[in-house]
This record gives sequence, structure tokens and C-alpha cells, in this order.
Amino acid sequence: MIEVDLRHAPITAANFLAYVDQKRFDGETFYRAARNRNAPQYGLVQGGIDHKISRALAPIAHEPTSKTGLRHVDGTVSMARNEPGTAMGDFFIIVGQGGSYLDAGPNGRPPGYAAFGHVVSGMEIVRKILALPTFRGGYSYETMGQSIRNRVKIIAARRI
Repeated sequence: MIEVDLRHAPITAANFLAYVDQKRFDGETFYRAARNRNAPQYGLVQGGIDHKISRALAPIAHEPTSKTGLRHVDGTVSMARNEPGTAMGDFFIIVGQGGSYLDAGPNGRPPGYAAFGHVVSGMEIVRKILALPTFRGGYSYETMGQSIRNRVKIIAARRI
């Protein structure tokens, strides 16, 4: 279960909820497990629309952690993106410590990623996803070897 923070990250949280409300995550997957090389029990898992433009809503403005006050700690949910202002329907969940490199730096350099929520139950499942076998595929040099071999299906995402 994920709790979104509309107060601190209103643009990013509302975007995530729009995907939920329009059922755009239904049937999609968790497709990436990025493990820390020195501590493989830490890292992030990524899921969502997997860059499918047919499932995407318009990109949103970037809400860096330097403005929201949120941080990338264990259980943080954040939007995936290429450049700031390109986030759409892919998100990731931080597992363990060491996610602070994803926070915005002083004066917005580096811009960091837009944290917008936190896992309130189910982190044991997220940890199991992080440990799943991966293969050499990836979207870029940085993501090579992080594609989950047998993706985990998102059956449905709903507000409660």
C-alpha cells in the first residue's frame, strides 16, 4: 500500500493518482530491479507504464526534493524520468538505505527525482521484487542488467 503526499508534492502525487483513477497501471508491471553492487539488498524497483506512449498522460513539471522537503529513504516512492519535466507514468520504490543520491542537490544541482509518497505496507514484497533474477537488457548503459526476467504484474491500482 502506498500513501501519496499531496501536501508536499501536489503535482507529482496528483499525476500518480490520475494514473490510478484512470486505471492506467492495471495490467502493467514492475520491470526493473536496480541493486546496489556493494549491497544487493538495497536499490530500487521500477514499475508503471514502461514508457508506453499509448498509456501515458502529459509530462509533468518537476518537483525536486529541495522544494518538497521529501527524501529518498527506504520505502520512498518517486517518479522516474529522463530529464526534469518529462515524468509521466513510471515510478520507483527505494529499498534500504543509500537513496540520498536521488535527492536534489543545493541550488537544484543535480535536479534529483520527485519523491511523492511512501510504502506503508508491503515492503517485504518490494524486497522480493528487488531480489528477482534480471537479464542484460536495459534502456540505457546505466540500466543494463536491471531488467526483471519474469516481470511482476500490477493487477490493479486503486485508491482506498
